[in-house]
Amino acid sequence: MTHRTRGERGSLSIWLAVASFVMMLLVGLAVDLGGQVHAKQRAHNIAAEAARTGGERVQAAPAITGDHVAVDVAAARNAARAYLAAAGVTGTVSITGGATITVHVTDTYTPRFLSIIGIGDLTVTSTATARVIRSLGGNEQ
Repeated sequence: MTHRTRGERGSLSIWLAVASFVMMLLVGLAVDLGGQVHAKQRAHNIAAEAARTGGERVQAAPAITGDHVAVDVAAARNAARAYLAAAGVTGTVSITGGATITVHVTDTYTPRFLSIIGIGDLTVTSTATARVIRSLGGNEQ
């Protein structure tokens, strides 16, 4: 005759529920941190392209005569800001030394899984710089 004890009945179900919750939390953490890294890479790409776009706006007269290369400050700033606006991010554009454009981008990543436990939008930032140079025969002048 076999006797079953009912004292531990349902204990496997509790363990399974807790383990499942922990596994879902870990998968959510991996997905959302990966998403944040992707958002950071996107922010950097946007900053780099905005800086490059601004760097294409050079002062025509000195560049044509070969005297020196300088950025048309107003046009470069407007072009970089327009690129940021088209990408849907916020950022700042600064031009130093007449030839260096620095773009700082701020964006957000909205977690898919971690929002369930109360973690809201994650801010991502990136900065990129472009420098306009004059080169002759592959050497910077």
